[in-house]
Amino acid sequence: MIIFPNAKINLGLRIIEKRPDGFHNLQSCFYPVGWNDVLEIIPAETFQFSSSGLPIPGDDSTNVTNNLCVRAYKLLNADFDLPPVHIHLHKVVPIGAGLGGGSADAAFALRVLNERFSLGLHVDALENYARQLGSDCAFFVQNKPVYCLEKGDVFEPIAIDLTGFHIMLVYPNLAISTAEAYARVRPHLPETPLRTHLLAPVETWRETVRNDFEDSLFPAYPVLAHIKQQLYEAGAIYASMSGSGSTLYGLFHAPVETPNQFSAYRVWKGRLQTVN
Repeated sequence: MIIFPNAKINLGLRIIEKRPDGFHNLQSCFYPVGWNDVLEIIPAETFQFSSSGLPIPGDDSTNVTNNLCVRAYKLLNADFDLPPVHIHLHKVVPIGAGLGGGSADAAFALRVLNERFSLGLHVDALENYARQLGSDCAFFVQNKPVYCLEKGDVFEPIAIDLTGFHIMLVYPNLAISTAEAYARVRPHLPETPLRTHLLAPVETWRETVRNDFEDSLFPAYPVLAHIKQQLYEAGAIYASMSGSGSTLYGLFHAPVETPNQFSAYRVWKGRLQTVN
């Protein structure tokens, strides 16, 4: 079976406080976008994992145990004694980009294994398995826009539909680790919940919908601020960094030409729609 795990963007990201367990409570909205990896899972004599496309740190022929797809298989195998499979991941979505690519791969692997071996796991159970793999993994089980709280793994419905908006994502060939991003951020409780700003027209978001990581990462990596400004100059209605970086995205009412300044970067453009 071949599937296409998609990325996500953050519509706003407010870091509220550091938790006793070392994680942070946050407010954000996760929204699926159509930049995809390719994942194939087929029966095999013994368990195998292979990858192609972008190199994945730590995934070589002798050490793949930390790959999230492998961990997803092992997690279900511990409870269901699964038959062996060969998992092949063709990596397209950049790593360390704030797009949740690895989390999507893991969640889609859970979904495929559940279907392929008729495990009978419903949404809640799949999300609970996904939460053991990463804070944003559970989002990709249902893969629809949600308002996120706590570690980003507690979801509430939110009436946001960006269907028809055009989007440009720009990855400046700069991977920012989650640990580095959180070490720089200063948590604080916003005066107005992010949800309130998100429910206003998109045209108002430029002044109200913020990603708190920008305050600390833009001074450290000036290219990020430059890309955001260039997206606005290209006509974006709203532009922001996604997650803890380093991808920037812009929302547009119409298709847009890629600025020449982005020729050295990885750019993905598409039209937003709800992904299921």
